[in-house]
Amino acid sequence: MAAGKRKDYYATLGVPRNAKRAAVRKAYRHLARRLHPDVNPGDSAAESRFKEVQEAYDVLSDEKKRKFYDRHGFYSDQARNSGAGAGRPGGFGFDGFDFNDFPGQGGAGPDLGSVFESFFGGQRRQRRHSAEPMPGEDIEYGIDIGFDDAIHGSTVRLKVDCQGRCSACGGSGTPLGSPPRQCAPCGGSGQAQTTMGNMRFNAACPTCSGQGVFRTPCGPCGGEGRVRVTRNIELGIPPGTGENSRLRVPSKGNAGVRGGAAGDLYVVAHVGSHPFFERKGFDIYIRLPITPAEAILGAKIKVPTINGPALLRIPPATSSGKTFRVRERGVKNPRTGKRGDQFVRISIVVPEIPDETTKDLMRRYATRNPENPREAILEAC
Repeated sequence: MAAGKRKDYYATLGVPRNAKRAAVRKAYRHLARRLHPDVNPGDSAAESRFKEVQEAYDVLSDEKKRKFYDRHGFYSDQARNSGAGAGRPGGFGFDGFDFNDFPGQGGAGPDLGSVFESFFGGQRRQRRHSAEPMPGEDIEYGIDIGFDDAIHGSTVRLKVDCQGRCSACGGSGTPLGSPPRQCAPCGGSGQAQTTMGNMRFNAACPTCSGQGVFRTPCGPCGGEGRVRVTRNIELGIPPGTGENSRLRVPSKGNAGVRGGAAGDLYVVAHVGSHPFFERKGFDIYIRLPITPAEAILGAKIKVPTINGPALLRIPPATSSGKTFRVRERGVKNPRTGKRGDQFVRISIVVPEIPDETTKDLMRRYATRNPENPREAILEAC
């Protein structure tokens, strides 16, 4: 982004300027899910807003980019790498000098501030026009997947807005067929010697800004070698994927600058719920209703699991709340290959309106079994 086009990234994400990284990520995920082109097909306004949210998160989620943005009020890779800071080590050579050879006003020494500003300024220009490749940034992208898809695996198709390699220059930043020309004044060394009194400096050549060559920047990408693109990605969700699992897609992040290595894409999975099953790690939990007769007399019943029904033996005199384990009926761990267990919590369901015959049977049962299950609690209290 150019310095003249200031954007308030904090306002874009709706977070305060002192927001922690977790709050920035949470705000981004919320907006990205709501504004994603797949959710708003044909809505150009939502697509534009989605790109703004992506751009804001790209800067505020990166510590170095955010510091630069907070300091200068804008961000671009070119500006950050332009040398806003100290010059490179070894950029200058001092071939012996004596500060006494510089007569100052009233006997004071030379104005070293202006001297060093002159030469360090040239070093900053060298960094600003550096044509060295730089690696691209990683991208984090959140997706919503269904409960069954996370357990059994699936394939999803994503549209990711990112920096892609410029096709006009092949990612080099220089138009194809336009080779660099050697700088004549410095003979291609990128260094020029400057003398001031007895001080001799090897500084960046002012003609080529220390590059030793002249390169014509590519028009479409401005010499960066990358442009904004929408990338279509088909991603396999492995079986056993859990909430907040991070799936890495190598080299599908932002393209590198001037041919640098591309970053990676990290897809964060958000798993939906199930009407009956609850997942905790690789174990599955379910609440299973049974009848009073099954609880009193015992029974063999079918229990639903994520891999089809299983047979469970209910022993006689089973109370509501009793939990049984069905081994290896949980989620398969993709790393170890072992399955978790399923835990079945019993809930006794009493008929709402039993008929008179049933009521009479229950009265006879109460008469023959007068024990009070609350007696121990009443005595303790």
